[in-house]
Amino acid sequence: MSLSGKKVALLIEQDFQDAEVLYPFYRLQEEGAEVWLVGAGTAESYKGKYGYPLKPRASAASVASETIDGVIVPGGWAPDFIRRSKAALRLIRDVFEQGKPVAGICHAGWALISAGIVKGMECTSFSAIRDDMVNAGARWRDAEVVVDRNLITSRTPDDLPAFCRAFIGAMKERK
Repeated sequence: MSLSGKKVALLIEQDFQDAEVLYPFYRLQEEGAEVWLVGAGTAESYKGKYGYPLKPRASAASVASETIDGVIVPGGWAPDFIRRSKAALRLIRDVFEQGKPVAGICHAGWALISAGIVKGMECTSFSAIRDDMVNAGARWRDAEVVVDRNLITSRTPDDLPAFCRAFIGAMKERK
């Protein structure tokens, strides 16, 4: 239980990519982390792209960055909704600025861009938003996982094993 005592916020919104939420959710629990599904605040329950419903434990507005040890933003279409939530963007930005791990996979780059944390950072994402990442100042690289300081990014559900290993590694490094 290498992450015992750690709390991770896993952001969710409508049309999240089901695997990009569920895989890290259970993988982090296997490591002993307390994983909170945190909604952007638009609903009491959210459905994934493939129809899997999830109920958040809290809204982004009710989670203080000081109370969590890391945040994950999944892909799907959810990041387009997450980026519209000032509270979710504040949470992402504050966690990042505190030097805690922030991870995004697939289309999560949209929320990372809107949170203002990709400029000057080496990142990856789903290939369709490469231009968005580059135009926001990121140094984009095509790789299964890219770690630049406390920012961890991956491209697609196929990258989930590497994504979770990198996030778990970053969480272990923080005492």
